[in-house]
Amino acid sequence: MRNQPTGRKSVGKRVELDDIDIKILQRVQDDARIANVDLATQVGLSPAPCLRRVRALERAGVIRSYAALLNPAAVDLPVTVFVQVSLDLQMEGRLEIFERAVMNRPEVLECYLMTGDADYLLRVVVPDVEAYERFLREVLTRIESAAGIKSSFALKQVKYLTALPVSALVRSGRSPTEQDRTPRTRQLARRTEKG
Repeated sequence: MRNQPTGRKSVGKRVELDDIDIKILQRVQDDARIANVDLATQVGLSPAPCLRRVRALERAGVIRSYAALLNPAAVDLPVTVFVQVSLDLQMEGRLEIFERAVMNRPEVLECYLMTGDADYLLRVVVPDVEAYERFLREVLTRIESAAGIKSSFALKQVKYLTALPVSALVRSGRSPTEQDRTPRTRQLARRTEKG
């Protein structure tokens, strides 16, 4: 399996998946470095059709990229801060100003536009409280559209997963029949089951 980002053609678009696709996604999320031969054995395909399916999932944007997950404490980044940011005005231009400002900040691992009390929720990772204070003073408070900032320090990580729960998509243990499949998945299945 490759460990570099793949080219994306379709992002955010729902793709019809069959049970074998779901099995592939489960295995690849658990071990992105799994050899194609091992993956094929685990999902019940021969290597060539398995590789074609993986490539099709990459092209469709279902598999966005492959990554190594680091231990934050081992690389001296043990402090996680969740930051709620409210903007002065909720107008498109003001949103863009904020999003551009945080997009290239390496300490901001996640940024979500939210409903509710705050406009944005950030997950920030830093080495210590002093580093977060510098980030707050030198970056967040200087963003033109940011009007309110509330910071919450994580005391302990109770649960952290990167794998999406695709097992919930498995249809009660049965593989889709030809009638269950969309024309696109019928074509994909015919191509990948050969070989």
